Amino acid sequence: MELDLTWILLGLPTAFALGWIASRLDLRQMRIANRQAPRAYFKGLNHLLNEQQDQAIDAFIEAVQNDPDTSELHFALGNLFRRRGEYDRAVRVHEHLLSRADIGNADRQRAQHGLALDYLKAGLLDRAEEALRKLENTSYEGQARLARMAIYERSREWPEAAAVALLLEKSGEADFGIRLAHYQCEQAREAVQKGDSAKAMELLSQTLQTHPRAPRPRLLMGQLQLSQGQASAAYETLAVLFEQNDMAAPLASGSFAQAALACERASSAIGLLQTHYSRQPCIDVLDAITALEAKKPLSESKPDAHTLQRYLDHLQNHPSMMAASRWLNGEHHEFGALPAPVQKTLELATKPLARYRCAACGFEAKEHFWHCPGCQSWDSYPPRRVEEL
Repeated sequence: MELDLTWILLGLPTAFALGWIASRLDLRQMRIANRQAPRAYFKGLNHLLNEQQDQAIDAFIEAVQNDPDTSELHFALGNLFRRRGEYDRAVRVHEHLLSRADIGNADRQRAQHGLALDYLKAGLLDRAEEALRKLENTSYEGQARLARMAIYERSREWPEAAAVALLLEKSGEADFGIRLAHYQCEQAREAVQKGDSAKAMELLSQTLQTHPRAPRPRLLMGQLQLSQGQASAAYETLAVLFEQNDMAAPLASGSFAQAALACERASSAIGLLQTHYSRQPCIDVLDAITALEAKKPLSESKPDAHTLQRYLDHLQNHPSMMAASRWLNGEHHEFGALPAPVQKTLELATKPLARYRCAACGFEAKEHFWHCPGCQSWDSYPPRRVEEL
């Protein structure tokens, strides 16, 4: 059968024309898609800048549907979902990114970090810890370790928190010496609650050896010694805070006065307290001085004229509702003692002023905290009452 050259001559141009038309159609489709994706992207960005998050999410979803390989849009969606509290959707976005085989190592680490943040915000601490562990030896290692340390602090896993703090210290992130001292103090408190005073004393002794100027372990040790009937040892332990003029010394003034009375060293204790008071006037220190002068706790004695004069002198230099209340309760008036309703009113008025306040978040409490229960900050409570700040 002879090959017909006519068909060949006709077929070649036809095939060329069909190929050209198909390529133009593909190019047209690509151009349409490329125009749609940036338009949706910029539309979403505009909504985001105008704080219209719902519309921004819809626009970004449209862009992702047009171009599912755009990892940056996935990251933007994940962050938006997390900010809105839609943690399950944020998790799905980051898990989808991690399941893709076409993204680079940097984007994979970024997606893993985003997934860990999703779990943290959702309060799923176990899953967050697992996700953060996978960021070891990555560019997010330091951030992941800090987040893990925060998780251990919230769950009161002090040995694990200490281990991470040591890793951060070795990597040069910061000095976590004071934080490590707090962890040991927390373990000592838990040991006391469980009735293991020997372990608590051992932990506090170790902490004082490594951080001799840290006030908290010395305060806890003095209180523990006092509870065990070792008044003289408690006196020696707590006296250092006043000798060093430590800012946290007022927190120990009540225990120090109690130890001094128990071991009959009131005179020397009054001298230390007066020296500290002259440098840092404080109502707690003044209460301890008056208790020692009366030879009994302030709550168990009626203030005499000398004691009342101390509170009056304090008022002249440092106006204080707490000091005024103490003076009024002890002063002899024309009508005798203050009527019960007046005393109750004074107590109600001074209660809020006797609280401690976190300098970081403003959380107030009756007792002093070394670790704020509100914002989880360390050493954010000044050792002074709200009235004296």
